[in-house]
Amino acid sequence: MDTNGTRQTEWVRAAVDRYAAPLIRYAALITGDLEQARDVVQDTFVRLCAEESGRVNSHLAQWLFTVCRNRALDVQRKESRMKPLSEGDISSQVSSDPSPAAQAEQRETVGEVLRLLAQLPRNQEEVVRLKFQNGMSYQEISKVTNLTVSNVGFLIHTAIKTLRRQMQQGGARVVPSYDSKAKKNLGSTGISNLRSTATEDGAPDRNDE
Repeated sequence: MDTNGTRQTEWVRAAVDRYAAPLIRYAALITGDLEQARDVVQDTFVRLCAEESGRVNSHLAQWLFTVCRNRALDVQRKESRMKPLSEGDISSQVSSDPSPAAQAEQRETVGEVLRLLAQLPRNQEEVVRLKFQNGMSYQEISKVTNLTVSNVGFLIHTAIKTLRRQMQQGGARVVPSYDSKAKKNLGSTGISNLRSTATEDGAPDRNDE
């Protein structure tokens, strides 16, 4: 019995179960094409199969998002085209809850925040999503994007200021409610953290650098 092979298979399977959906959303943000995003994520996990768990497990999320980003950028350059998808298109394809009613509720609840996010410059949107959607630290985002920690902080700070201003101009109805299902679009606590950060005075918290 190949114990090592079995452990490797279980490790990769667990990584797929945990990270496939957020990686597809991230790749689709870059490629603008859902099917290409799926191919990118598949390639990412194929590469993971060739890695030893002991070498990457301590920073698995960072490794996966870095490989996924590089592969997605390669695909984007080869295609030389962008077909941005709406958050609804992406979420409806990767959501673990297939109920149309539940998906409609999620989109309605967070739709305005997602619309504001999509209006940010692409580099700002990317780092904000990595921070609030995927729970990454400034250091992890820096390694994924090849930006310095200072640049990551500047982009997030600028994005939050823009979101704060737009939310204040839009009034309290910008984000009508935050139930547990809605939070899944930006992670278990991501959307509430993003909203509270965008409505507070001062700079975003950088204690996790």
